[in-house]
Amino acid sequence: MASSIIVLCIIALAIAYVFYNYFRIKKMGEGTAEMVEMSAIIRSGASTFMKTEYKTIVVVVIGVALIFSLFVEATSGITFIIGALMSSCVCVLGMRSATYANVRTSNKARETLSIGETVKVALCGGSISGLAVQAFGMLGLVLILMVSPVNDETITRTGTGLLAKLSCTPVIMHVTTYSLGCSLVAMFNRVAGGNYTKAADISSDILAKIRHDMPEDDSRVPNVVADFIGDNVNDIAGNCSDLLESFVATISACIVIAVTLLQKGDFSKQMFDAASVFPIVFAGCGLLSCVLGLAYAAFHKASDNPSRELNNSTYICAGLTMVLGFFACLIFFRGIECAQFAWGWISPWIASVLGIGSGVAIGAITEYYTSTDYKPTQKLAEICTEGEAFVVTKGDAIGSRSVLFPVFIIALALFVSGKLCGNYGIAVAALGMLSFVGCTVSIDAFGPIADNAGGLAESCHLPEDVRKITDKLDAVGNTTAAIGKGFAIGSAAFATVSLIVAYVGAYSTGEPVLNFASFVVVAGGIVGGALVEYFSAMLTDNTIESAKIMADVGDKELAKPGVLEGTVHPNYNMCIELAAKQALKSMVVPSVLALIIPIIGGLVFGVEFVGGLLVGATIVAIPRAIFMGNSGGAFDNAKKYIESGNIPGHGKGSPAHKASVTGDTIGDTRKDVVGVALDIFIKTMSTVANTLASVFRTITLIK
Repeated sequence: MASSIIVLCIIALAIAYVFYNYFRIKKMGEGTAEMVEMSAIIRSGASTFMKTEYKTIVVVVIGVALIFSLFVEATSGITFIIGALMSSCVCVLGMRSATYANVRTSNKARETLSIGETVKVALCGGSISGLAVQAFGMLGLVLILMVSPVNDETITRTGTGLLAKLSCTPVIMHVTTYSLGCSLVAMFNRVAGGNYTKAADISSDILAKIRHDMPEDDSRVPNVVADFIGDNVNDIAGNCSDLLESFVATISACIVIAVTLLQKGDFSKQMFDAASVFPIVFAGCGLLSCVLGLAYAAFHKASDNPSRELNNSTYICAGLTMVLGFFACLIFFRGIECAQFAWGWISPWIASVLGIGSGVAIGAITEYYTSTDYKPTQKLAEICTEGEAFVVTKGDAIGSRSVLFPVFIIALALFVSGKLCGNYGIAVAALGMLSFVGCTVSIDAFGPIADNAGGLAESCHLPEDVRKITDKLDAVGNTTAAIGKGFAIGSAAFATVSLIVAYVGAYSTGEPVLNFASFVVVAGGIVGGALVEYFSAMLTDNTIESAKIMADVGDKELAKPGVLEGTVHPNYNMCIELAAKQALKSMVVPSVLALIIPIIGGLVFGVEFVGGLLVGATIVAIPRAIFMGNSGGAFDNAKKYIESGNIPGHGKGSPAHKASVTGDTIGDTRKDVVGVALDIFIKTMSTVANTLASVFRTITLIK
């Protein structure tokens, strides 16, 4: 209880700092009348989309909560709703803060002409999202654990649904359904947000750059405003719910694995007490580190190198987390004998450091393959002079090449952490990678804020000096967004593996083993891999269909008298509403798919089939998601590299630039729709499997 109170105090500090930054951002000036008007349209459109989306989400959440309470465990529906509520609060707060920060970032560039001061505004706006993810995710879980504590007495109790009499362990059900509530909201936000933003982005690119030879963010193109809104809906709200779900899932996996090890006799009572509390405390150490690191970034004198400032924030937060985590391990595990820990009390700390190091390393690899500062993206830009076919082929090669080392790092970290402290070590390594998620989300949120700031500077006709600053931040923001996607995918791999380990342990009566010599497991694995491909195709088709519809509608708006001349505004609201309608239309089926497939597989074919399903999906999804994210990021920045005049004789409007736009259009769906949704897909299936493992063990139609 004392540990929970200390962690709650850290959470309160973080939330206080979040709202301090929120009101600090709001007090800043918005700039010219045109900037005020355009930012108000973006803010209103983003809010309208979220309100419309949540009309669907609320119905689904209540329906699923009722199913849990009626048929699985009486109070699990409440914890499921709490998870959905915490995730939703973070999404709304992050999106609102971003729509305030974008115009203020543009205005700070206009007022100061200082890159350093402008970076601080964008990062301050991003820190609201980042710290909220970690603070609110922990808040709900800590409160649930205080009301329904996990200890050697409570894990022996059984509970049933209000109607069905299938026995389960209530305290474990509370933890897993909380995580599932977060996961469901993340799936809806990623799928709907991805469709919305990329349909708007692709259609505006088609209209401006290909059909009418206009600037990228020209306010005469009605789809441009929908694109601005989409950056906030997907890259802020969607990313917040995504990383919050990963963060919560890893803590849940640590607790479930600790319970399983106690029940199998591998953990003593003393060891279990330490192992079940340590994840919460370690996550609290990470949250405190993020508050201190981001506060330093906000108040020290910034340089004119935005990449250095953002990297320094990451290093400070990661370093502080490692130091505080060391003392947490010392306090909780020193003096406790455990055969699972190869190097004694320090084993969990080493596992967590492996996770932290993996996160930083994956970020660095992603930066190398997607940043304009390095050869892969530069060579991709140079080959644009040869036409679209060369662009696509080279971009695919970059994406494929970028897969090996991140996967190798993930595999090595999992192997070593498992050797050091068994299955518990795998979950702790996953938690280590996500322990400073407040910082990584803050830096990732910097990207869409900077992107919006650059778009506002162009659409509101700010001076060229201002555009140079916002373009610089936009290019860096593209890289931070790519790094954030790489981190999200890497963390999903860790989280999913820890969830699979927890799932196998939960249904196994002896040593947790998933037998890959079994035809049932192999069948599940094949189906899991195929589902990833089907899911990817479904998202791609939906996005392209929506983009085509929006481009045609936008063309009709541009054909109206006075729109191209700039004397008449196009109908922005019509495009915004169309994008929202198409996104919500395509949201439900892919999202529900992730919920239903493991349930059907478990009830019909049994627990081992679901185990194979999860492993097969994970093995296929992780490399594919990395490929999608990095090839898309390289395509995007290759276009930016050309637009910045780095290839003499091939600037904006040239055939090389148009070839790069084709690559960027292909990459948009990859990096912002498919890649980011795949990690949610496998995490959601794994969380559902963990939640219903006891049900699958009891009910199987085909024995």
